[in-house]
Amino acid sequence: MAEVAAAAGISAETLRKIETGRAPTPAFFTVAALAAALHVSLDELAAACAYDPGGQEPALSA
Repeated sequence: MAEVAAAAGISAETLRKIETGRAPTPAFFTVAALAAALHVSLDELAAACAYDPGGQEPALSA
């Protein structure tokens, strides 16, 4: 957790709050920084979060 937070330029506590839902709406730039740190494109992230009326959760590719 500390490595990802540092790579994204945020505190480990901020990342912990996001992961546990205590920060349910993180700022766009925080999400973008985390995506970059995790090597996930914003397009891929948006697709994974897209509404699916079939009820299947999309998976991020590794």
